[in-house]
Amino acid sequence: MKVIALNGSSRLIGNTSNLLAEFLDELEKEGIETEMVQLYDHEFQPCNDCRSCEMRGDGRCIMEDDDMNDILDRMRAADGVVLAAPAYAGGVPGAMKIFLERAGLALTMGDRALRGKAGAVLTVSAHDGGENAYNELTYWLIHNELNVVGTYPLPIFRALNSPQYEEDEQAMKGMARLVENMVSLLMKGASN
Repeated sequence: MKVIALNGSSRLIGNTSNLLAEFLDELEKEGIETEMVQLYDHEFQPCNDCRSCEMRGDGRCIMEDDDMNDILDRMRAADGVVLAAPAYAGGVPGAMKIFLERAGLALTMGDRALRGKAGAVLTVSAHDGGENAYNELTYWLIHNELNVVGTYPLPIFRALNSPQYEEDEQAMKGMARLVENMVSLLMKGASN
């Protein structure tokens, strides 16, 4: 059982990466292997909507000059996907947005490889926009036919500097329940 997490924050040591690491630690305590990918470590070219992925049907992007296809292959091999991002200007940061656009087109027009996998979302914002980022990431999971793991309260954190996310008691409760719900869904999938 494996979960891959994509961190869309430009800050490698900040609220998003720290809360995501905490989330993954909890999954590992349940015996689930995890991997975190820092999207800002990669320079993705924007999608040019060439539709080669649709013509080829293999779920790969024709642009082979960056790590997009490698990350897509790692997502295919995982049982679950976690998307985490801060809210910048009312939505997800640029690297996450570019990744989602290219990956989404290659997957939906190609092999639909994420269909049926477990998917979860974590977001953080200093002031506002966390809900927008959460909805954008959740929409991507739904559009790619993942089984979205829900929770209440939602894991939309309010924090400026790390580790301020720990002070958001409601979001921390939501993240703990998200771990429980994700483990439950993954275990159900493993027993089928």
